[in-house]
Amino acid sequence: MVKTKKIISDLRPVIAERISFEAQGHTRYKIIGQPKALKRVLIEGATFIVTVDNQEKLQVLPNRSIYIVNGIIKKVFPTKKLKIPRSQIDLLYDASLRGGIVVTPGFINGHAHPPMYMLRSSMTLDKGNIVDQVKKMAKLEAKMTEEDFFLGAVGDFTEEQKFGITTVLSHYATFEPIEKAARLTRQNVINAVSAVSNSHPENSPAMVEKILKKKSQYFSQPAIAIHYLHKATRQELEQVRRLVKKYKVILTMHAAENEQFVEDNVKQFGRRTVEALVDLGLANASTILSHAVHFSDEEIELVKKHKIGIVHLPTSNKLHKSGELRYPIFVKFKAEKQICLGTDSVISKNSLDLLSEALQSRITHIDKHRVLYEDLFKMMTSQAAQVLQLGQVGKILPGYRADLAFWKLKDRGFLPYNEKKPISLIGNMITHGGRNIRDLMINGEFIISNRRHNLVDESEILVNLQAAHMKLRRRLEK
Repeated sequence: MVKTKKIISDLRPVIAERISFEAQGHTRYKIIGQPKALKRVLIEGATFIVTVDNQEKLQVLPNRSIYIVNGIIKKVFPTKKLKIPRSQIDLLYDASLRGGIVVTPGFINGHAHPPMYMLRSSMTLDKGNIVDQVKKMAKLEAKMTEEDFFLGAVGDFTEEQKFGITTVLSHYATFEPIEKAARLTRQNVINAVSAVSNSHPENSPAMVEKILKKKSQYFSQPAIAIHYLHKATRQELEQVRRLVKKYKVILTMHAAENEQFVEDNVKQFGRRTVEALVDLGLANASTILSHAVHFSDEEIELVKKHKIGIVHLPTSNKLHKSGELRYPIFVKFKAEKQICLGTDSVISKNSLDLLSEALQSRITHIDKHRVLYEDLFKMMTSQAAQVLQLGQVGKILPGYRADLAFWKLKDRGFLPYNEKKPISLIGNMITHGGRNIRDLMINGEFIISNRRHNLVDESEILVNLQAAHMKLRRRLEK
């Protein structure tokens, strides 16, 4: 515990408690008056705001301003049609300068394993087969310490933030290191901890319940994870079902990632994955299934019927030779709106970037079904919020949480575009692939401004990660 506190102290940037935006130079920020806190923020003159509206239609709105109070969007309006009095503003962000800014909702990552950021490069060697690489990676992971879990999660969250991700569903066997990393970085984290774990055999539904009883005390949002359904007993799953119902939390698990796991599930429960979930009372909107590759038509029909959430991981599926999610069949049964996107960990996809994941989704399914760019954008924002039951998140509308990503318009990822049809910006954004945001707001607070992280010294975290990574490798060699 003491060591982790020292690491947290070392990672904080050497800056004032309240960042002096104006002192950074070449800035869009201006503090109005001498406020004690920057609770009232005006984003003025964004060249475009991209959001899904109340009718679930994607809109690209020109020349808009956003007024935020206490982390909630209060007004979204044409810049020239309304003037917010300066007496009601603590911080002004001028989004009209130097070619303009495109504002999108912060992206939502439906599946990640944050501490595994420490294991980057553990599966990227060209030699050897994937089975051997996975075994080696697992041995390395088994040597990780609580400090490693924490550092890995900080590395993960800060990289996600650079790519415009403000919310993530974390699936891992430890809780506290991820909670500490979420609190440090201010990342919105659904912190799903394994109730049944091979790597942490001490985990149990009873252990998870101790966390859930105190869920209001945590910065992150506690939830339940199971690595694979067939690894749990009926008794354990009945306990999990009770916890989901009692504490109203999310349950997430890997599902039908390969054909062998489907066979294992049949041996354990006499049913394929989704059929078993129905029998076990776990088929509902609180259940989130990642990968979901080897589903039968009947299972996909059950996914639709029971409103089960699906996280699509096309890059991970391809690299691990798992197969392809049957997206056209989800469309056939009108279940495609229950799908969001995820990155998985850096050992599966060496970049925590949802834009390139959206492009990979389009490429993966193009021969059988064209996934529209606007639908891919929804999978990263409003649709993801619905799947993960986040409430008023994922849109830039009054009453919604102010999780916002700010992108330079004068950028190769946007220009040139059709000014008569600015919706073309979405296709440009996705097909260009991942790039860093200029500024990032989470819950009304600027976490990144002028491309600089305000809460974590990024140079320090990289140095710490590299040192800890090599120590981990040396522990494996002993």
